[in-house]
Amino acid sequence: MSAFIALGAVALLVGATMLVIGIRRHQAQHPKHIAMLIAGMMITAFGMILTGFAIAYQTAAPLDLNSGAS
Repeated sequence: MSAFIALGAVALLVGATMLVIGIRRHQAQHPKHIAMLIAGMMITAFGMILTGFAIAYQTAAPLDLNSGAS
């Protein structure tokens, strides 16, 4: 398991936690809760993208660009 997968999973959990807290405590246009919603969505998306690319990089076959026909 790559360190990027672990980092992405941690970011995913932290972002989802912030998102849930921001949704539960959301009051009418309170800046702190709106910032938690935005930050939670951004960190969750970062964790998903980081984990997805790390998994795809580990499972993909390496490219040999020098063996192509000329």
